[in-house]
Amino acid sequence: MKYKAVWDKKGLLADYEHGELVYLRKDYEPPNQSELARPMVIRDIEPYQNMIDGKMISGRAEHREFLRRNNCIEIGNEKMQTKIVAPKTNRRETITRQLSDMSDRQANKIIKQLKKGI
Repeated sequence: MKYKAVWDKKGLLADYEHGELVYLRKDYEPPNQSELARPMVIRDIEPYQNMIDGKMISGRAEHREFLRRNNCIEIGNEKMQTKIVAPKTNRRETITRQLSDMSDRQANKIIKQLKKGI
């Protein structure tokens, strides 16, 4: 089992016992945690060899610059642009087409339902 401990400028501050942090110095009180947002630190990416010219990319900034320079995108991070195109036909043409595709029996059934208010 690994030994886990917390050190500061004065020396050993605390260690973990059964997965719980136990403070060893009696004069130390842990700071109260604020409900305010705290900064999140994201580690840098591991170096990799790019597929275009075989050179090594060693960091996140170099990776972004490489993508811009070569007009590349990351799969899964691309911005989706969806455009809904309104149909060019008007409502009367749509209803006429739908009625012409159905049988007389189906059309009469719909007309009866409309008369009943269903």
